[in-house]
Amino acid sequence: MSALPPAPELVPLCRITCEVDALVSLGEAPCGERRYVPLGGGTVEGPELNGTLVPGGVDWQVQRKDGVLEIAAHYVLRLADGSLVEVQSNGLRHGPAEVMARLARGEAVGSHEYFFRTLVRFTTGAPAWVHLNKMMAIAVGQREARRVVLDLYRLG
Repeated sequence: MSALPPAPELVPLCRITCEVDALVSLGEAPCGERRYVPLGGGTVEGPELNGTLVPGGVDWQVQRKDGVLEIAAHYVLRLADGSLVEVQSNGLRHGPAEVMARLARGEAVGSHEYFFRTLVRFTTGAPAWVHLNKMMAIAVGQREARRVVLDLYRLG
């Protein structure tokens, strides 16, 4: 087997800090517990994107029986110039049972103690930001009691 080419570069894009409401469970479904978390406002700060998070997004989740949380978040950013950008973020969160129990109780848990990663895609019609439509980013997340912090890195 020949050697793989170098890995794609990860370029810092922004930090999204999102206020979250209480989790709502829809109950057990065939693949696990189906639930959602309403997303409130928040901030977007970074070298490439700055603005706010528009309240009203939703983080749909499936808590699988193997302990893995599947995440499908959908929300809107209002950038500093007023442009609106749709965000779709799909990923996974999991870790040791004792760490995930602390997280569920709202305790402070370092992002290094568990896995929380999402693949992020953007959609916009704003002329200054159409390059976002051709981009993918990886987010490293941290769940806190009343908010989520996502550090986004653009794939180069």
